[in-house]
Amino acid sequence: MSKPKILFQFDPDSQASTFDAVVAVDSNIDQLFTRSGVQPDDVAGLVHGAMFTRGPSDLKNTAIFFGGSNVAATETLVAKAKSCFFGPMRVSIMADPNGSNTTAAAAVLCAQRHLDLAGQKIVVLAGTGPVGQRITKIIAGLNLAGEIFVCSRKVEKAQSVVNDLLASGFETNATLTPAAAGSTDQAAEVTKNAAVVFAAGAAGIELLDDRWNQNGIRTLIDLNAVPPAGIAGVDVMDSAQEKDGSICYGAIGVGGLKMKIHKQAIRTLFESNDKVLDTQAIYEIGLGID
Repeated sequence: MSKPKILFQFDPDSQASTFDAVVAVDSNIDQLFTRSGVQPDDVAGLVHGAMFTRGPSDLKNTAIFFGGSNVAATETLVAKAKSCFFGPMRVSIMADPNGSNTTAAAAVLCAQRHLDLAGQKIVVLAGTGPVGQRITKIIAGLNLAGEIFVCSRKVEKAQSVVNDLLASGFETNATLTPAAAGSTDQAAEVTKNAAVVFAAGAAGIELLDDRWNQNGIRTLIDLNAVPPAGIAGVDVMDSAQEKDGSICYGAIGVGGLKMKIHKQAIRTLFESNDKVLDTQAIYEIGLGID
């Protein structure tokens, strides 16, 4: 008889995410254990407890999900967990701090429903944030020629993000261009004739005003669910709505696919004990979802 599927949810926040817990339960696991306030020094004990209670043949039925609102803090926990594994003694892990990986994957896949990204001008507003960085990484990783504008309020911050990505050994055929978009005037200028514009900024901040309808943009994807919209005129519920000649997606319009990806990724954890579901792996899971 196979062991029940156990998912550990490790969260550096003071309260573990109820959102992530509900999605986990809806993903057909048998038992969920949540731990909040997890610090780097806690990880080894928690991971060893998950690993050493089952033999190698049963470890595929144990997995760990790393969430949390602080992306850097969560990434530190993930690195600590990986260092605990050796030989066959390991469990599958998934990282989705602040929903950044699943959201970025869903956003890119929504864009790909309507256009081939090869050779295109792509603009990522708030491209230095958690979701924006991951959107850039996914598209750049497709190795398609084209230009990706990584935007921030200050061009120096955008340049730093581009430098860090390239310095990590990441290879791409795309051109990564840092750009300033600290005002709607700057955003209107940089988005002219873009094939797709992603708005991945903080909640309640308008990044692009209604001048976009004069800019020849083919697809607009706004990931802000809190008024005002990140892109003026794009409704949170929009799902491939055509407006002024552009295809528009709002946060909830993207959210349906994000939820499917999140649930399928959790199910995938239990296929073996050596899965590491990061940005790229989660995007690849999304490719198989209608």
